[in-house]
Amino acid sequence: MEFPKIHESEYRFCLIMWEHEPVSTVELVKLCREQLGWKRTTTYTVIKRLAERGVLKNDNSTITSLVSKDEAQASQIDELVEKKFEGSLPAFVAAFTKHQDMSDDEVEEVQRMIDRIRKGDSQ
Repeated sequence: MEFPKIHESEYRFCLIMWEHEPVSTVELVKLCREQLGWKRTTTYTVIKRLAERGVLKNDNSTITSLVSKDEAQASQIDELVEKKFEGSLPAFVAAFTKHQDMSDDEVEEVQRMIDRIRKGDSQ
């Protein structure tokens, strides 16, 4: 199954939804107006589109996600690595670390992640 596409403005909406779910459509309209400057009709349009693509469920004006934040982020990273780095995770990591200052703690955390992967525990 292909992961549903979530565009940038939709992703900002999803951040609000994930933080407040389950959430009523009325509350989402209010939150999107406050945080994104959206009109009511814009919020309802995004809810409809994301429901059609299987990102969220609108059950009697209560919105819940069908896709988690972690799943959405992982999909976007996969897409970025595939499109910009020809599918090479090492090339992505090399480009990222070349232009980022990493603290000793961050380097150690990345090393712990690598060690867990080597042991077969990707969590």
